[in-house]
Amino acid sequence: MNQASFVTVNDVMKEKFDLVEGVATVSQALEVMRHVETKCLIVDKRDEHDEYGIVVIADIARQVLAVNRSPERVSIYEVMTKPAVTVHPDMGIRHASALFGRLGLSRAPVVNHDGQVIGIVSYTDMVMKGLMRLF
Repeated sequence: MNQASFVTVNDVMKEKFDLVEGVATVSQALEVMRHVETKCLIVDKRDEHDEYGIVVIADIARQVLAVNRSPERVSIYEVMTKPAVTVHPDMGIRHASALFGRLGLSRAPVVNHDGQVIGIVSYTDMVMKGLMRLF
């Protein structure tokens, strides 16, 4: 494979994302959700020994909306997935896509070498922004 046909997660990820606290209610988290195109919320670490979490819109639909729970009474920590599966920005989109398929993911936080979230990547990003670069 030549360099021109190697596309990384960094090449296709969205750099804008929303970070929320796990103790926020679903209602509060949705109010501060500015980057709706990411369709997810990253749940911040409580401390340096904690891990990031993630809530995708489908989680809220299944665990709050579909079962008629009040978004004002449900905390993000009740619907989040933690620890979130993360990917490195230098990972190729072919490997990231395979990982998503194997684990049933639709999107994942992208973390740098220091373990800080720097973006979000989704199947849509990989296909729409990256696939055509491969050929």
